[in-house]
Amino acid sequence: MKIEQLVRKAQKKDHDAFYELISIHKFQLYKIAFSYFKNEQDALEAVQEVTCRAFIKIKKLKSPQYFSTWLIRILLNYCNDELKRKKRAEVKEIEISFEQNETEILTKVDLEKMVNLLDPKYQEVIKLKYVHDLTIPQIAAVVESPEGTVKTWLNKSLKLLRKQMKREGGSFDA
Repeated sequence: MKIEQLVRKAQKKDHDAFYELISIHKFQLYKIAFSYFKNEQDALEAVQEVTCRAFIKIKKLKSPQYFSTWLIRILLNYCNDELKRKKRAEVKEIEISFEQNETEILTKVDLEKMVNLLDPKYQEVIKLKYVHDLTIPQIAAVVESPEGTVKTWLNKSLKLLRKQMKREGGSFDA
């Protein structure tokens, strides 16, 4: 059964259809949530909360063909809100130190730290593109911005990462 048909059924309070929709998307939701929270417990909690929010709001979804991006948008909003809440609650400084050795290759952790230093909109498009393998049109739908804007953000963020890596003595080809 097509996703659009399942959405229409779910909007008519068909719990089995909603369960099937979530089953189809749960792994992708978990991967995205895990990329934000970096731990299983928070990622699972995010998927659970997003499932609940989607169940409550599914009647408001006007275009069933956009269910996937609608669901991801709910997740991204939840993740961003939770991260802000945690930062306010913890109020601690994070110091990032980079190796200055030019011969050393930057590890994935170092690159992730650099990505986390970017503007949040740049972080989001980088993660959606390179971690979750979404296409430009899919990213544009998720972030609710034109494709040209998404391309610009990707281009700017990659330039900033290249510049930072040159400063740190590494190299970056994307």
